[in-house]
Amino acid sequence: MSVHPGGEPASVHTVAPVLLHRGNLFLIGLPGAGKSTLGRQLARRLAKRFVDADHELEQRLGVSIPTIFEIEGEAGFRDREEATLAELAVQTDIVLSTGGGVVLRPANRARLKDNGTVVYLHAEPATLYARVRHSRNRPLLQTADPLGRLAELYAQRDALYRETADHVVGSERGEVMRFARMFETGGAHDGNGEPSDDGG
Repeated sequence: MSVHPGGEPASVHTVAPVLLHRGNLFLIGLPGAGKSTLGRQLARRLAKRFVDADHELEQRLGVSIPTIFEIEGEAGFRDREEATLAELAVQTDIVLSTGGGVVLRPANRARLKDNGTVVYLHAEPATLYARVRHSRNRPLLQTADPLGRLAELYAQRDALYRETADHVVGSERGEVMRFARMFETGGAHDGNGEPSDDGG
């Protein structure tokens, strides 16, 4: 199907798209990478439901993430984050935006890899800082030197993101949307090696 009868290459539209594992696209990356903003746009483009893991956690607990950090500390927050991810990752046909620190726990990395196609939205600390410098909803960045803190987080997590991800993509919108073209399947996925009902 990749070559027309006359021997000419088929157009890009006839090339079989890459299938998302279980129909899921999981976004990982540091604060400011655009996981939520770009995730919503990707979900619309791929006709999937968008889920923000941090928002789900806040909805379930009825308090903000900074409040969870204040009351339970980072360890308590990570426990709740892991429990929330365990429920969300087993869903199908979603675009999931995860918290920046989700990759710190091996169990989370395994769940992401096992249940979806994982994309690391990559950006350098200076770019991330320009995007989040006015945010007050990021507890780990409420320090005297948020740029320095982002550099520390990058050094700690970049290798974990890359270990977990199936794809690493620059976090600029145009690059992400170009990347998304390879998944425009009309809903097909490879959960059991079978397409969705519409044949994708």
